[in-house]
Amino acid sequence: MIEKPLSPVDVEFVTTLHGDEKVSFVVLMQPRGDQDRLLRALDDVALGELEEAVHEGDEPEGGEATEPARLALEHSLKSLRDAGGEAIGQLVEDHPMDVLKSVAAETRADEVIVLTAPHYVEEFFHRDWASRARHKVGVPVLKLYAHSE
Repeated sequence: MIEKPLSPVDVEFVTTLHGDEKVSFVVLMQPRGDQDRLLRALDDVALGELEEAVHEGDEPEGGEATEPARLALEHSLKSLRDAGGEAIGQLVEDHPMDVLKSVAAETRADEVIVLTAPHYVEEFFHRDWASRARHKVGVPVLKLYAHSE
């Protein structure tokens, strides 16, 4: 699961996690929604990024966020393939944990990687994707922090 396009550092990191072993990825990306705007602003304040907190309302939300998310997903899939991995993916509009559980079961995933920015408020209350996935998917969940360009 990702929440923004993979950077070159992220791609290198996830494609080399298992050495020379052949890996394949199913990438799930959820467009940003109104439901997490307050939590994002609180995270920005906690990180001392007051300017970011002020501009949380400027980002595309709901239906407007679908196209940027689709482009980010396509970029990430291409980057994984260019690095030698197999990669498919989909946008997840609703119930991301249910979709993650079904994809992990259908593909017989060995593990789930959640690649995300720090979300201190959600992590404190164990409402972040990785914490929720650990209780849902039935395979190991690896939480990694995404790198910025």
